[in-house]
Amino acid sequence: MVFFLKVLLIIVSITLIVSVLLQSGKSAGLGGIDGGATSLFGDQGRGLDQVLSKVTTVAAVLFMILSLVVAVI
Repeated sequence: MVFFLKVLLIIVSITLIVSVLLQSGKSAGLGGIDGGATSLFGDQGRGLDQVLSKVTTVAAVLFMILSLVVAVI
């Protein structure tokens, strides 16, 4: 049981790391460069950002819960 929870915690933590790293930055640094491209090709990246935001939220909650459960056991 403890082994299964630890493996699940590792999977959730990797998912959390990947989902955070794949999100686009919200800063005004070099993000303004693609402003012209979105007017030509459309804004197709917003749907992916919303999905990654939800995945990050779910993974963070699961990570906190699993960490507490593994710590108690």
